[in-house]
Amino acid sequence: MKKRQFLVKLWFDRLLSKSIWRQFGLLAVALVFAFGLSYLLLSLSGAQWEAFCDKNDVSPCLLPLYLLIDSNVLNAMYLGGHVHGWMLFVSSITFLIGAFIFNGAIIGIITNFIEQRVRSHREGHLHYLKSGHYVIMGYDDMVPSVIMHIFEKDKDAYVLMMSAVNAEDIREKLRKVFDEEILSHIIINYGHRMSKGYYKDIHLECAEQIFIVGMRSLPAHDAINVECVDSICEYFQECGVKELPKRITCVFEDLDTYAAFKTSEIFGQVRDLGIEFVPYNFYAGWAKQVFVRRFHKDLNHPGLKISYPSVYGDNGITSDDDKYVHLVFAGTTNFSVAFAMEAANVLHFPNFKEKKGPRTRITFIDINADKEKDVFIARNRHFFEIQSYIYRDLSVGNGMTDEKYGKEYLRFSAKESDFLDVEFEFIKGNIFSQRIQNEILNWSKEHNKTQYLSLFLALADQRQNFIFGMNMPDEVYDNGVNIFIRQDRSDNFVLNLRAADEKIKDDDNKNTYYYVEKGKLRKRENLAGRYAHIYPFGMNETAFCADEKSLRRAKLINYLYSTANYDENKFQSIMSLDSIPEEQIWKEADDAWQRLSVALKWSNLYNAYAIRIKLTSLRALRGLDINDTSHDTSPLSDGEIELLAKVEHSRWNVEKLLMGYRKPLPDEDKYATENEVIKADLMKNKERFIHYDIRPYDELDENEKELDRIFSEYIPWIIKKTDTIQR
Repeated sequence: MKKRQFLVKLWFDRLLSKSIWRQFGLLAVALVFAFGLSYLLLSLSGAQWEAFCDKNDVSPCLLPLYLLIDSNVLNAMYLGGHVHGWMLFVSSITFLIGAFIFNGAIIGIITNFIEQRVRSHREGHLHYLKSGHYVIMGYDDMVPSVIMHIFEKDKDAYVLMMSAVNAEDIREKLRKVFDEEILSHIIINYGHRMSKGYYKDIHLECAEQIFIVGMRSLPAHDAINVECVDSICEYFQECGVKELPKRITCVFEDLDTYAAFKTSEIFGQVRDLGIEFVPYNFYAGWAKQVFVRRFHKDLNHPGLKISYPSVYGDNGITSDDDKYVHLVFAGTTNFSVAFAMEAANVLHFPNFKEKKGPRTRITFIDINADKEKDVFIARNRHFFEIQSYIYRDLSVGNGMTDEKYGKEYLRFSAKESDFLDVEFEFIKGNIFSQRIQNEILNWSKEHNKTQYLSLFLALADQRQNFIFGMNMPDEVYDNGVNIFIRQDRSDNFVLNLRAADEKIKDDDNKNTYYYVEKGKLRKRENLAGRYAHIYPFGMNETAFCADEKSLRRAKLINYLYSTANYDENKFQSIMSLDSIPEEQIWKEADDAWQRLSVALKWSNLYNAYAIRIKLTSLRALRGLDINDTSHDTSPLSDGEIELLAKVEHSRWNVEKLLMGYRKPLPDEDKYATENEVIKADLMKNKERFIHYDIRPYDELDENEKELDRIFSEYIPWIIKKTDTIQR
């Protein structure tokens, strides 16, 4: 009996709490019961109430109801002397029941309805948007930058955020960033991104785009996001809607997960639905902002872009430049590794002479460099099967340790190795130790002489990054070495420091200091202040950057290759391409992109990213400022085409190796045989990530060289087609 009482109470409370209409339903049931009770009591009272109804032309069926809902009826009956005895008693009881129900319960229900509606809105349980909206699933500190990206594309957009985080907490965080006008276009709904039960309420199938963010601090973040993508695909297949969202952008936190998705077809079901899938990584995204786009946006000042300097000097690198780019990372954190990988993929220059250099050098300094080195090499083993690395231990002893070229991972002979234009260096030591400080001091003296030095302070402890960035050897600041400091939150402090010190360049009393050389007083002028070359990066709230221009360029690159005549190693002529309507080119480019494998998509993307770096070298070759875009669409000379073709092959070699391809062994190499049948079969190995063209440019056959040349020739056409797209 007690269990039944408990279940009845549970059923009753759930019934009341689930919907306001159920509360009104219970009220209606109570009204029907009260009406029946009133009718029964009047009938049993013995009063002549039917006669009263006949005399006053009132239906006997309605009098009990009138007594429940209208107090004037009782007054009229009493004052008119029509009620007495039992009828007066019954009528009064009926009136009291009605007064309780209508004057108390209804007012309470209506008040409760309003409160519940307000509470449901605040907690994200009400749904408003049905089509054309942008959906963000999950909440993380990078969400404001995703929202900013959406409103930059569509200022009238509506953004629906679905998260299990308290909606009011999210709303408060967004209020710190956005004004009321933008907030009015942001709807927050409660829901779990893995559960299909919530998708129907937010009309997920009718969204414009979907951003799966999650919460990156959760250990299982990437696994949950993968599950979310699977659930979305299952939901779309079940709902049977033809018009689906155009794109799903999914955030991955782990670098190894992110790298695996560059070659895996795990999300082929998304492609089969006709939806474009874009994986995004917080660390790699920031690397693209620093190396490729060279700016980030300040959420505190909408529309303001904070520029980054080039890591390859102010004048670019030409074919006869003997300086090399040197990137030094403090620590081997996710930021350091991601930045190093992106730099290796895009920083390629025309001054590299195969097997001779100069090479882009990427240095890691870490107290555990001996162990971190092995992890990094294991991640990129096919790269180190070809290219040796440098290792030095500066953690002990007083003397400098000579450079040790690590060759133990090399799988190929000296003739067939060390032909890449990127090399890695690992230095064991404490970043604050005197020996490491001296090494950085020596490098800074060579800045703009033999190398272009940039320091990236990316230790896990932000405080240590800041301390080191503010207290380096004086020569580092005096020589204008670029220092990038990882900041978790706002960039304001670092930006303000730099802005204040940059003003010193315009003050004659402050931009000069004096020294004595050979007994004579000399002065050094045009020095910026101590902190004029420090730059913040890695802020959580400005993390997301969708490089739409590079994506469109990647699609055009693939379009050129997919429509090429491989019998003659030619693309469609520029004249033919210009005669095709713009809409048709983009339609065919989008369709071809959808059919492309994940690995080839990334290959085209890295090709597109590198175009911006190639352009700086091209401008320098033409005697232009590296930021001067006025001649980017001008035709290239034969010499420029040949130089850019070599750069492209150097880039392609590194890209393929870092993506997981490997150089073929002698018995797998198509270049090792003259038999055309055998050669054709060996070429199929590239489907197994064994590519026969991973070799020096001069060792390629003429057909492959011609494809690199003709691609370089079409770079101005690609730029022309995409120059109106926002960066």
